[in-house]
Amino acid sequence: MDRHSVDWHGYWVAAPTPFGDDGLIDPDLHRAMIEMYIAQGVKGLVVNGSSGEWWAQTLQERKTNAELFVTISGGRIPVIVGCSGFTPDYVVALAQHAQHIGADGVLATAPAYVHPTQQEIFAFFSEIDQRIDLPLSIYNWPLGIGTEIEVSTMLRLAELDHVVSIKNSTGNLVALRQAVVELSPIVRVFANLISPAGIDVIQNYGSDGFIDGGGLGAPFGVPFFEAIDAGDIDRAREVAIKYSTLMTGLWNPDFSGRFAAPVAQLKAAMQMLGQPGGVVRSPLLPLSDPSSTAQLHELLSSVGLLSVE
Repeated sequence: MDRHSVDWHGYWVAAPTPFGDDGLIDPDLHRAMIEMYIAQGVKGLVVNGSSGEWWAQTLQERKTNAELFVTISGGRIPVIVGCSGFTPDYVVALAQHAQHIGADGVLATAPAYVHPTQQEIFAFFSEIDQRIDLPLSIYNWPLGIGTEIEVSTMLRLAELDHVVSIKNSTGNLVALRQAVVELSPIVRVFANLISPAGIDVIQNYGSDGFIDGGGLGAPFGVPFFEAIDAGDIDRAREVAIKYSTLMTGLWNPDFSGRFAAPVAQLKAAMQMLGQPGGVVRSPLLPLSDPSSTAQLHELLSSVGLLSVE
């Protein structure tokens, strides 16, 4: 497999897991959320990724969550199942379940907490690759994992049989650009290039899309890639400026949240927008600070997502 084995492109969402007020998985909220994303024109979904609070779910809940996304989506858009875990056995078990339920692919980070070396990262994914059949997306997530996958390692990983894409959520802009340049001919590269500067990178070197945590930026991200595909650079730049304003207001340069933990501020924003994001699970706490809540409301209003009250 390689980049030509899948047609993954454009603006995707790494969906939150919409727990109900009782803290349990809520199929009705799932349906409402998935239908919202499809109506927004989102090109694909990732379930049980960083925004999906996979660490707060039991193994069975992760499977149930994946089944709901695949079943409700019904093949209308691709669904990739996040299978991150500490050992290859755990990742493979989730990947095999994802194949059984009809998912389009799987995604995994390097193991968190252990700070693996680059050789250990390659060995980890190499073992997984040998034991799965679905297309595999490698997720570089230094903030959550504590270790950056170097571009040289990504190039080695791109040669594995089932690797078709890299989700590169690094704050290292030099490495990000290098990854786009060197990896795009081999695998699909998903990176946050929805910015005026990102347009230049896309035009010169290419990029396939972006997998956005929670999809607050869908009103800008979806038309951004549509404009890029149509060659309408003025329109792409127009929506990119609004998207950049939103993202700069929400995230610090290392992708930590400005108002709360990333998923907590995401779900708070979704609640403000009347979107079915559900509540967070322990160890996360909901955003409750009045000052931060007011600032988040002001940010959403400033980019036109929320009416000023």
